[in-house]
Amino acid sequence: MKGKFQSGFIAVIGRSNVGKSTLLNSMIGEKIAIVSDKPQTTRGQIRGILTREHYQIVFIDTPGIHRAKNKLSEYMAKVSFNTFNEVDVILLVVDFDSGIGKGDLEIMEMLKDTKLPVIVVLNKIDAIQPKILDEKLTEFQSKYGYFNFVGVSALLGTNLDRLENMILNFLEEGPKYYPDDMITDQPERVIISELIRERTLELLREEIPHGIGVEIISMEDREDKNVMVIHSTIHVEKRSHKGIVIGKNGQMLKKIGQRARASIEGLLGIKVYLELWVKVSQDWRNNQRALRDLGYDL
Repeated sequence: MKGKFQSGFIAVIGRSNVGKSTLLNSMIGEKIAIVSDKPQTTRGQIRGILTREHYQIVFIDTPGIHRAKNKLSEYMAKVSFNTFNEVDVILLVVDFDSGIGKGDLEIMEMLKDTKLPVIVVLNKIDAIQPKILDEKLTEFQSKYGYFNFVGVSALLGTNLDRLENMILNFLEEGPKYYPDDMITDQPERVIISELIRERTLELLREEIPHGIGVEIISMEDREDKNVMVIHSTIHVEKRSHKGIVIGKNGQMLKKIGQRARASIEGLLGIKVYLELWVKVSQDWRNNQRALRDLGYDL
């Protein structure tokens, strides 16, 4: 007799910059979510699909939970909290190296009364000395032992098998929602725009705030030349930001394009011709029409 098949949806939540996207990528084994050391990098809901012989786990990576400062922030908060309505298990990811902060405690307090299973993922244990780690885990157990928890390193893959088994304990029998070879439900266009944004944030570091949005204008697959031609616009909020993104003699934009192209070619498995423009779209993070155009559907 064939064994039962389990499946379920898992929300990955937490404060900004605690390693949620790194965790998702590591669990899936492929890069499907933008990773940056800047906070509030993930802006929408990203689904990562892990399929084994007897079960399928659908992870939903959400924007970092933080106080809304503009309409884009409101959208990000809405995405995070609405995720609770469609999942079977909640993973609360915290930066255990930095310690349990006020924001973590607020989220934990909010989750205490939920009927959904909650697993607190204590991330970045690789940065903590073993003796100190044992002490911190014992302290966490004594204070918050009413939660299921596990210490992991999303970066190194430490204890991710334990986390996977913990999740499986909460999954009921269910259907296979996605084909075996599908690792995300994100359209190529969305992933490509995120890869361009990632490389922009990576190269500009602290020189420009989060007022960067990437719009894919067109994608044309030229089968005769085995090349994908992509035209994209990087939106910034101020004219001074446009100069920073372009750089002296266009060198910064050229670097962004080179790195983004390499990432996109790795994703698509074919040659890519990438054309980038920079456009000033003043205060686009508070403009609902601009947000919709960039894929943030309020």
